[in-house]
Amino acid sequence: MARDPLVGTTVAGYTLLDRVGEGGTATVYRAEHPEHGTVALKVLREKLRADRTAVTRFVREAGFGTRVTHPNVIRTIETGEDKGLPFLVIEWAQGELLESYAKRNAPFPPDEVSAVVSQIAGAVFAAHAAGIVHRDLKPDNLMYDHDTRTVKLLDFGIATATDVTPDQRLTRAGFFVGTLMYVAPEALSGEVVSPAADQYSLATMAYLFLAGTLPYTAKSPREMFTQLLSQPPVPLNKAKPEIAYAPAVEDVVMKGLAKAPGDRYADVTAFAEALAEALKDPFPSSTAKDAAGKDASSGLLSRMKGLFNR
Repeated sequence: MARDPLVGTTVAGYTLLDRVGEGGTATVYRAEHPEHGTVALKVLREKLRADRTAVTRFVREAGFGTRVTHPNVIRTIETGEDKGLPFLVIEWAQGELLESYAKRNAPFPPDEVSAVVSQIAGAVFAAHAAGIVHRDLKPDNLMYDHDTRTVKLLDFGIATATDVTPDQRLTRAGFFVGTLMYVAPEALSGEVVSPAADQYSLATMAYLFLAGTLPYTAKSPREMFTQLLSQPPVPLNKAKPEIAYAPAVEDVVMKGLAKAPGDRYADVTAFAEALAEALKDPFPSSTAKDAAGKDASSGLLSRMKGLFNR
């Protein structure tokens, strides 16, 4: 693999030590600064530097980052341009992408689900309070330190202001933005969405953390698009044969996944609080009998608890 030409150089006083990731619009470096120490520095990808919309979105992301101050939101340190390179400097977060952690470990123990969802909700609610809808909430945009169970929201790359006017939009009407597996159904039209869309994305993540799978079974983007528009999500307790949560847990998650925004909770914190309350007693308490007259719930409950003995 060819060496990145920016590694070892200095951008606005930050020495780029190594490249740690690359997204659709920016490359991320671990960098060192005499005053700020170790940071993450994002540089707009070379092929996009002449794209006015891409540059505007990159600058807007930096502006949104400075507007949202919360313990679970990555702190924006500096933004600017140096040597023709638009850059954004954010704090360096310990841990790994929540996406990677979830792939190895989901389903999570109920108390971990509660802790993670509550922190994400707090971060997103802070954005909503600042007039920002994230629009791309997903595990890949969150850093997770399992040792401290600390979650950090990483970016606002395609976020939008709730008071945006049609002429200020950076996405054409009729074209949705976001990640299809986590996007709210109402976003598929490409219209500006409300904070309820972020709640839907958070409920999708909660479903993943609880079941180890997603609420739709589509095998292609086209099929996923169709299912989101026309079919209800798979009920949480039907996600896998070994999954069985108390009805209250399933009810909360499925309400967060309601197709109509008005059928969801009033806001993301209300969703997280309801889920945390339900997860205090997460497993079924019934003693249904199977055909042999044995307690049918006990074996399933044992298997459920066994999922979390990591």
